[in-house]
Amino acid sequence: MWKKINGKDMFKKVLIANRGEVAVRIIRACREIGIPTVAVYSQADANSLHVSLATEAYCIGPNESSKSYLNIPAIISAALVSGADAIHPGYGFMSERADFAEICEEHNIKFIGPSPESMKLMGDKATARKTMSSKNVPITPGTGIITDIEEAKKEAEKFGYPVIVKATAGGGGKGMRVANNPEELEQNITLCRQEAEKFFGNPDVYMEKYLVNPRHIEVQIIADRFGNVVHLGERDCSIQRRHQKLVEEAPSPAVSDDVRKKLGEAAVRAAKAANYEGVGTIEFLLDKDKNFYFMEMNTRLQVEHGISEMISNIDIVREQINIAAGNPLSFKQEDIKLYGHAIECRINAEDPERNFLPAPGEINGYIPPGGFGVRVDSHVYSGYKIPPYYDSLISKVMCWAPTREEARRRMYRALKEYVITGVKTTLPFYQDLIEDEVFISGNFDTGFMNTYKQNK
Repeated sequence: MWKKINGKDMFKKVLIANRGEVAVRIIRACREIGIPTVAVYSQADANSLHVSLATEAYCIGPNESSKSYLNIPAIISAALVSGADAIHPGYGFMSERADFAEICEEHNIKFIGPSPESMKLMGDKATARKTMSSKNVPITPGTGIITDIEEAKKEAEKFGYPVIVKATAGGGGKGMRVANNPEELEQNITLCRQEAEKFFGNPDVYMEKYLVNPRHIEVQIIADRFGNVVHLGERDCSIQRRHQKLVEEAPSPAVSDDVRKKLGEAAVRAAKAANYEGVGTIEFLLDKDKNFYFMEMNTRLQVEHGISEMISNIDIVREQINIAAGNPLSFKQEDIKLYGHAIECRINAEDPERNFLPAPGEINGYIPPGGFGVRVDSHVYSGYKIPPYYDSLISKVMCWAPTREEARRRMYRALKEYVITGVKTTLPFYQDLIEDEVFISGNFDTGFMNTYKQNK
């Protein structure tokens, strides 16, 4: 199962159970380590870049995710046929499925991620809140799993409205609804249960006090099986639309050195409480008085991991693979020196003038930006057809510079250089947003998009 690379135990072959830019990102990390890779793809993705970059590739089903990228028997079969001894799930799809991690174990295939037990503990958000509270990680007032609507109404009166109902197995903005009164609460509990069952196969929901327009702050952590946990500072993900992140930056312009230290320490305590191994993100809400509260843990690689890599000079994906192979972290907390500022914009095949309606189709012209401090993670090219079946992410543009303002100006330059023709994209939207006075000031919160839209 194992081989030695540069004196370390390492996998013989890694299968990437994902698609798009994250599959490309993982393949590149494996190549640099010296590990052959296996791509899996649906019929719609036969011409995707990750298929051609991998050492070998296998079609695992038709276009629909449920019959391909979520098809566990097909993925496991591809791993067994190819001789892969590890599977990297990327993010989305199978990345937070404890049952998938267990099935990998049953077939002697290493799941590159946390243990099924840690995933279950942190994946159930109501249980995670209870665990965090026991380890002195601040949480907002809230409940366990709601079993009685009338009792939930009584609890809501104690917290004070508004409150937010959330799916315990949720993520990506699904299964979340804000209630401003008892009538809305009853309706939203029912609706969230239905959404949770549809998207996550688990109808359980819980409730917590809703902080109006806080900052959304998350801390990147990496942990090995020997009890070592390190954080790489925080990212600010406050600019969102319908709970979906649009712009991320690291570090947060709202976080002082003192609060940053406390956030990092809380994130490390949270990871240790979950007996966590691998790459993960602890998400917090930061109120106007700079108090922070645990929101959830993402037990996987994050879309925005690249900006943490830029300010820390740590290859997070490489380290994730190294840890999964049983090796200790290659650095300690005191080795981490955060420098400069990085900003990320997610470029999607969507039409901003039509309420961000997905815009699949063929890209007939593609010229990404470049230059010092500019990074573009993507899987598309001129002639690539964006399928209508999956997330519409085309690429992530990341820019680093010594200061936030320099990074912002570099991002504006990069976005103006970026050429994508043949499909509608969110490039014009980001070009305007990066020049917005409120964004320039850094003084914004999760309510930014409501005000921004009103001013346009």
